[in-house]
Amino acid sequence: MDTEQGAEAAPNPTPIVLEGIVRQKCMNAIYNRTRMVLAPHILYTRGGSLYVDAQVISRDFVIPREEKFGTFKVDGLRNLALTDRDFAISRLYLPESEKYDGTTLMAVEPQGAASV
Repeated sequence: MDTEQGAEAAPNPTPIVLEGIVRQKCMNAIYNRTRMVLAPHILYTRGGSLYVDAQVISRDFVIPREEKFGTFKVDGLRNLALTDRDFAISRLYLPESEKYDGTTLMAVEPQGAASV
């Protein structure tokens, strides 16, 4: 009669994404059956769902030739885990983008931004 055992839900990825953003740590994930290492920059809502915009560090163990930045639906991230790898904020990240207005839950903050 224990219904929880057979229907165990997947772990909630949101806390891992939040920690990655706050600590500026990369995450391992599977997204659309592709193994990825992502550098999460911002968590926000769109249409009632959570999304993370992140720099793609690698896809299926291949480093992109050019810097890539993408949008990922948080519910689609599988086998999510933080790594020990730090990341710098991407030049492609545009925090002033209109799509983040009023929807941002957490975003990276430049380290030592006042010393620029």
